Amino acid sequence: MPRHFIFALFFGSTVAIAGEPFVPLVINGCGIWPHTRCPGADLRHANLAGQNLAGADLSGAQLARADLRGANLAGANLDGADLSGARLSKLSAPTATFRGAKLIGADLEFARLFRTDFTNADLTAANLEAAKANFAWFVGARLTNANLQETKFFTVNFRQANLSGTYRRFAVFHDADFEGCTGCPTDWE
Repeated sequence: MPRHFIFALFFGSTVAIAGEPFVPLVINGCGIWPHTRCPGADLRHANLAGQNLAGADLSGAQLARADLRGANLAGANLDGADLSGARLSKLSAPTATFRGAKLIGADLEFARLFRTDFTNADLTAANLEAAKANFAWFVGARLTNANLQETKFFTVNFRQANLSGTYRRFAVFHDADFEGCTGCPTDWE
């Protein structure tokens, strides 16, 4: 088979794909793209896996059981959002804010949460296994019965947080602030 015929087949198929019009994803009136503004949006059960929502305003949004695996939420605002039972594994959310958010039973396995703010968030029974939460804030957060196995908490603020019943085998709390924390490890300094 001639070499140019093989290339023609390959490039012909890519041209046909590239010629198709791009249709942005919109769910319940909320555009799914970076820096979108959708406070209070209803995105329950939405498939947002791998989507780029960097800088998005999803404050107060309903994201219960949404699939955000591998999504980019860098700098996003999810203050007061309901992410109960959401799938957030391998999420990238540096500098995102989840202040007062509800993440009950959420799966944050292998998530990247550098400088993320979880102040007063409810992470009851959440799975943070092997997550990296360097310089994150969990001030007043509830992490009761959460899975923190192998999670890296370097220089994290746990003031007034509740870590009662957490599973923290091989978790690292280097330079963490535990002032007023309930159930926090006492053998870290």
